[in-house]
Amino acid sequence: MRARRGAVASGSAFARKDRLVKADPAVQRRLLDLAEVDAELSRLAHRRRTLPEHAELTAAEAAVREAKDKLVEVETAAGDLDRDIRRLERDVDGVRSRTERDNQLLAGAGIGAKQATELQHELETLARRQAVLEDEQLEIMEQREAVGTDVDHSREVLAAAERELTAVTERRDSALVDIDTSEAGRRRAREEVLATLTADVLAVYERRREQRGVGAAALVSRRCQACRLELDRTAISELKAAPADELVYCEECGVILVRTEGSGL
Repeated sequence: MRARRGAVASGSAFARKDRLVKADPAVQRRLLDLAEVDAELSRLAHRRRTLPEHAELTAAEAAVREAKDKLVEVETAAGDLDRDIRRLERDVDGVRSRTERDNQLLAGAGIGAKQATELQHELETLARRQAVLEDEQLEIMEQREAVGTDVDHSREVLAAAERELTAVTERRDSALVDIDTSEAGRRRAREEVLATLTADVLAVYERRREQRGVGAAALVSRRCQACRLELDRTAISELKAAPADELVYCEECGVILVRTEGSGL
């Protein structure tokens, strides 16, 4: 404990300089107002960083990307099937045209027996080919119908994901506006407190705050309100002996200790 106290009292590069700074007790109490404002600003900054909407927004953006990827996938599959259907339609039309032509030739006058036989054989082949093509066409049209359902569903999923993204973005933006408003108010309050402090007192406060996260704290019932530790008898005796206008520091955490009627000295 003593080694720690010594480190706080004299180990800092600023400790000796800080101990030369004087401030009226009323000015010292203003440091508590400043510390409270800074604590509120820190809480607001923490809230800004840890807004649940940040995680929700990340998830919503991922959901939109996933939905878009899925929609592209099923639309691509639908496009491929549409091309296959058009190709089969052209093939079927070609077979039908060839069949119609052969039937016209077969029904025409002056056709020989050999040619008639060849045409009949070709018509049978064309009939089988048409049947195969139409079966394939039917199968692909059934696939296209199923994929069409997938496309419609994927579009609905994407639309829902985009609506959720918009809603989360609005909630996030609204929360940030609230934080911005609160921060602006706290910064104005900070400027008002700063106007009551001398440059040397403020410099000590800012150094302590930079080093320890808190610049000043009240001493209440012999307990530092920054580290929540009770000071020992030796520290209390030193605080009692210190002039009221002298800045004093917590032996444990090093913040400026502000003495009040409730300090227990």
